Amino acid sequence: MNNDEVIQKLDKLADFQLDHDLLNFQKQELIDQVITPEIKEKINEINAEFVAKLEIVNENIAYLERDIKASVIEIGETVRGQYLMAVWARGWISWDTKALDGYTVAHPEISQFRKTGEPSVSVRKIV
Repeated sequence: MNNDEVIQKLDKLADFQLDHDLLNFQKQELIDQVITPEIKEKINEINAEFVAKLEIVNENIAYLERDIKASVIEIGETVRGQYLMAVWARGWISWDTKALDGYTVAHPEISQFRKTGEPSVSVRKIV
């Protein structure tokens, strides 16, 4: 597999994603054609009625999540509820790789402790 082949696949993926977006747009256009202005107005009223209610619930969720996370960090272990669990994980350990690579030149015996994980790939839009 070479770069050109991956570029072709990325371009094909972009085409599929564009097709997906266009189909959703066309679907929404057809839905909008059958919804009367009265129904659209009623939908807007319902949405407006729920904006403040959802904002309050979202604020409560955010506050409680912060509180739970702080509590679990203090406890230092995963806590399971009936429907949710707060998973505690020890903090990541990181090292100054450039400095350690330089140190390894003078002290090659330290290289036995170096582990390299598997590479990963994420596909992102170019903006």
